[in-house]
Amino acid sequence: MLDKDDIHRRIETPDMKDYGVYLAVDRLLQCQKPLATLCTPDELQFQIVHQVEELWMKLIAFTLAEIDGHMAAGETMRVLSLFDRVNRIMRLMTSQLSLLETMSPFDYQSIRLELGNGSGQESPGFQLLLTLPQPLWARYKTAYLDPAGRTVADVYDTGYSHDEAYMVAEALVEFDEQFQIFRAVHIYLIHRSIGMGSKSLKGRPVELLNAGARHRFFPELWDIRAEMTDRWGAEYGVKRDSISSGAAGHGSGL
Repeated sequence: MLDKDDIHRRIETPDMKDYGVYLAVDRLLQCQKPLATLCTPDELQFQIVHQVEELWMKLIAFTLAEIDGHMAAGETMRVLSLFDRVNRIMRLMTSQLSLLETMSPFDYQSIRLELGNGSGQESPGFQLLLTLPQPLWARYKTAYLDPAGRTVADVYDTGYSHDEAYMVAEALVEFDEQFQIFRAVHIYLIHRSIGMGSKSLKGRPVELLNAGARHRFFPELWDIRAEMTDRWGAEYGVKRDSISSGAAGHGSGL
């Protein structure tokens, strides 16, 4: 049988060797509430998941700053590999939210009382990330479009060549998409935890989160797709013959 008191003691007073010292594990494990003061056992999970999210967002922000510098230097391969890193992190962030679905709405209410007037919308990492796409987009245009006098339409349609400008634009789109997926999954988590008809801790309807989920960091990269589709569609008409009727006619002629 496990001795819970002994396990708690060993968690909170780890045996520190070089590896633990390098990672500052003792300080890291002190970033959660003392185990004896948890309002519910689920509170430890709640704190750890959100603290890990902050660490991932720290790494994303740091990496986006590196990407900006590599775009300015024209180092496209490094830009692409770092965007791959960022987008993998975003998938990890989204995936780990599912851990919180193991917590019942009843247990979450105890944790919610510990938050004061706090809300996930106040996340320092989240708020920082919201400020980075606009200057990153300006850097992309300065590095990949303006010197050659190109537009987004040139990259995707009229001057399409699957070149560096296209690849970096698609990396930007991927980041945008993964970020919005993260937001959407978070909204479904709220559905499961407190319901979308409830009020936030600041008294605002949590439906306001839906507006954020519809936001796009790089609207020009999304709008061009609709513009191209409409333009291409106009070339062969809005209504076309059904391929099923054509296939039937072809078959009857055999």
